[in-house]
Order: sequence, then structure tokens, then C-alpha cells
Amino acid sequence: MSQWPSSKARVVLRALLNTGWIVKRHSGTSHRILAKSGWPDFVFAFHEGDEIGPKMLARIARRTGLTPDDL
Repeated sequence: MSQWPSSKARVVLRALLNTGWIVKRHSGTSHRILAKSGWPDFVFAFHEGDEIGPKMLARIARRTGLTPDDL
């Protein structure tokens, strides 16, 4: 079983912002370019109400350093 629970995109985005990521650019749609010193830019392409499953959360975590405790 995965250690990641399903979460709403707004919760995941809030967790990323709380861990030091900033919104570098927002295109007006669901796509946001996030930036953090020492990490490559990350494209967060989810609408706020979207449900993000455990597999996708694990992929996001690999690229952003997010942990289950951050949610």
C-alpha cells in the first residue's frame, strides 16, 4: 500500500508553497510553473478541485521533495 493518500490539488499546491516553492508563472488555465532554489522548475498542471492519486503524488514528490507529512 502506498504511503500517499489521495488529495485535492489545492491541498498539494498549498503544501508545495508552504515548503518553499513559489509560483513563477501562471498561464490563466490550470498550468502553474513553480520554482525553488536548487530544484528545476516544476509544472503543476491540475485544477484546484482535481483529485490527485497516490501514484501521481509519488511522482510529484520525486520532482519536488514533497513528503506525506507536508500534506
